[in-house]
Amino acid sequence: MADAVENAGAVSPATGAARGATSVSDEVVEKIAGAAARTVPGVADLGGDVSRFFNSVLDKVGLDQVGDARRGVSADVKGGSVVINVVLVIDAGHVVTDVTEAVRAAVIEAVEKYGLTVTQVNVTVDDIELNQPGATAGA
Repeated sequence: MADAVENAGAVSPATGAARGATSVSDEVVEKIAGAAARTVPGVADLGGDVSRFFNSVLDKVGLDQVGDARRGVSADVKGGSVVINVVLVIDAGHVVTDVTEAVRAAVIEAVEKYGLTVTQVNVTVDDIELNQPGATAGA
């Protein structure tokens, strides 16, 4: 009891929030989400037609890693919440809803591991990859 009385006037150390703010950039979330989306079976590529075209040009001139990390993904971080948009190409023969739901789940899981709250993951299927081994002309 005497110990409690002696410490009654003590000021506890400030918490991290009282000493400054932490923010996460959109680019960081885009990289995390892009990496997660690429792991989903049925995802052939990320990005729309234009971004994939420019990426193929970069590949040809030896800059094959430029822009790949976040291509096809945009994020809007506001505080601890984030809205993510993913544009992808699916492999022929995969069910669109199965792939998009798996992408959504993978992206949410990956981003929320970093302490953010994902409020939306919007997925747009921009194209289908027909030149996959095993894909048939009638499929």
